[in-house]
Amino acid sequence: MSKDQNQNPLQILFKASEACVQYVQKNLSHFIPNVHLSSPIQRQQPSPNHQLTLLQPKEQISKEQSARPLTKEELGRATWTLLHTIAAQFPDHPTKQQRRDVKELMAILSRIYPCKECADHFKEVLRANPVEAGSQAGFAQWLCHVHNVVNRSLGKPIFPCHRVDARWGKLECKERACDLQGITLDFNNRTDT
Repeated sequence: MSKDQNQNPLQILFKASEACVQYVQKNLSHFIPNVHLSSPIQRQQPSPNHQLTLLQPKEQISKEQSARPLTKEELGRATWTLLHTIAAQFPDHPTKQQRRDVKELMAILSRIYPCKECADHFKEVLRANPVEAGSQAGFAQWLCHVHNVVNRSLGKPIFPCHRVDARWGKLECKERACDLQGITLDFNNRTDT
């Protein structure tokens, strides 16, 4: 087995979310006019026994902003962003392990999600809509459909799933840094067109 196959699925998840955070930080000014990141996020050196890299602001965040937990809505938006980003990075031809990992991730979320009401609802949604992880496109469309099921239950607008790639496309990463377990995501050399 390769090193990547022995890697804990949560480590892969953390790496993907870190890449997503870095992308957003790098490109925030492109999305929101007149925003300048005067205090970029700086990496904290991990201890030798700690494999995860923590991110901390250079300057201290105001007590008012840091003294409150996320709202249920903020947590939901962050979770959906992470899940759609994972779906965008999912391989076109996933291995059996990758398909199992995605299904397990959804099951885990339905059990440990910090909002019990949301977790219980997600369990029901998963029962009615089993995870489709046979391909990147299938997983991305399944996730969009499931997101819309949740949106309907909350009285929120429905997202047109044919636009899922335009909204949550592949991350722009150099040197295969965003590849899931070493799978090449090169669009220039595709053979399936």
